[in-house]
Amino acid sequence: MDNNTKEGPRAPFNQSAFHQPNAKERFYRYFQEEVTELQEQISQLGSHALAGGERQDAIDNCIARISRLSNEVTDATDFIPAYDQRTYSQAIQALKEKLDETRAKFAPKSRFKFKTTNKNNSAISLSDAAELAKQQRLQHPALRPGFSSSTESSMATTPANPSEVETRDTSSVKNYNSKITAGGSGSTRTPSFSRATDINISGHTGLHIILPVSASRATSSGSLTKLNRCIVDTSVPTADGAPFAGLALKDIKNSLIIVGHVAGAAHITAVQDSIIVVASRQVRMHDCNNVDIYLHCSSRPIIEDCRNVRFAPIPACHAIASQEPVQNQWDQVDDFKWLKAEPSPNWSILPEGQRLQEDIWTNVVPGGPGVGPDDILERVGIVKQ
Repeated sequence: MDNNTKEGPRAPFNQSAFHQPNAKERFYRYFQEEVTELQEQISQLGSHALAGGERQDAIDNCIARISRLSNEVTDATDFIPAYDQRTYSQAIQALKEKLDETRAKFAPKSRFKFKTTNKNNSAISLSDAAELAKQQRLQHPALRPGFSSSTESSMATTPANPSEVETRDTSSVKNYNSKITAGGSGSTRTPSFSRATDINISGHTGLHIILPVSASRATSSGSLTKLNRCIVDTSVPTADGAPFAGLALKDIKNSLIIVGHVAGAAHITAVQDSIIVVASRQVRMHDCNNVDIYLHCSSRPIIEDCRNVRFAPIPACHAIASQEPVQNQWDQVDDFKWLKAEPSPNWSILPEGQRLQEDIWTNVVPGGPGVGPDDILERVGIVKQ
């Protein structure tokens, strides 16, 4: 059974709309419609049959859609006011918690679960999130036809305890990133992320960052942003049944990123002159240039506004073990900006003779004493600029 609804999945929020004058209001309506649909899907999980994996397919679809929505909120931060961002984040957190609660009723030993800490009592309820759109259309002039957008917040509510939400959402991220920057005299970092619920690595240059097993509690979502000449390996925490629910890579240059396993969607945006290794249910690439991606993807990868992206199957040492064989569609790429009958010139298959050999992945990439990031990047073909 297809894990989408009969009407088919809602199309993602068009990134080109981010630059339009009414982007804030359009995204608001899109977000509320998504929340409403997800709430309905979660409430109906119990009606799906266990036979044939129907219920698990429905669960996986919810996980993927929640992860995609979270990444879209991240992409929209340039035009969403801070209060709105917190409210959006609370609604997503409430969806995750509701999904966990619903699944616990009929699948207490399910194979995947959003990892959360103590429940956030200040998060808006799902019913509130679902009703906000209707209320806003009636009460807020910015959402009425013919009203021009302003810089004021378009959301009606703010968290009951904003300081608590800010601490929960950002403090661990800031602490870990500051520790990564300041840690030690060498270029290798192994941040534990043992007290975090999400992985967020941002703003680093010239570092080799390796996540240990202790970070497996922080894979409810992941974000790698603003990296230059870095090697980041987040695969270890995901190797033992704790995949990322969703992952976003953005603004990365001249780097090697080994992601690991993503249960939902991997969004890859504004990456250039880099190599990526990922196993994911969905992959979407935007505004990428000169990227080699070693991939295992159970759906057709999608690219938009990309140039010179080359695809190869995931290396054996990073393949994800599974009891049931999953089709790898790494080479079935759809270019959403190429509508002609002939093949898209924006992507190609990485020739076998140019692919990194297994001994490079197992012996060179992990590094060692006296081996810096520049040495490894040179060996994998990422030239210093």
